[in-house]
Amino acid sequence: MSIIIVGVGAADFSAMEILDSDGTPLTASDGQQAIRDIVQFVPLRNFLHPGVDHHLAMVKLAKEVLAEVPTQFLSYMQRNNIVPRPVPAGGQAVALPPDPELLAMS
Repeated sequence: MSIIIVGVGAADFSAMEILDSDGTPLTASDGQQAIRDIVQFVPLRNFLHPGVDHHLAMVKLAKEVLAEVPTQFLSYMQRNNIVPRPVPAGGQAVALPPDPELLAMS
């Protein structure tokens, strides 16, 4: 599970920044540390500025909130010793979609 939280408004989000715990693992009152970082918090106000293209701002927001999901997924797979299946013989490579930020700039 990955939890993505977007902070809306001008509130004090310092508690959410702690929950995001990018720098240090979350620790319970009994001293037990979280096994994995599953929370990504991003304040919307970091992307909405006067004169900034709204579409480009939303693309950047999406990129930011989804940035940690691959690492969270891999940490889950590694912790649970889940190994990906090999690509079948003659399998096709999967083409990834283009970066939406680059599309918005063109």
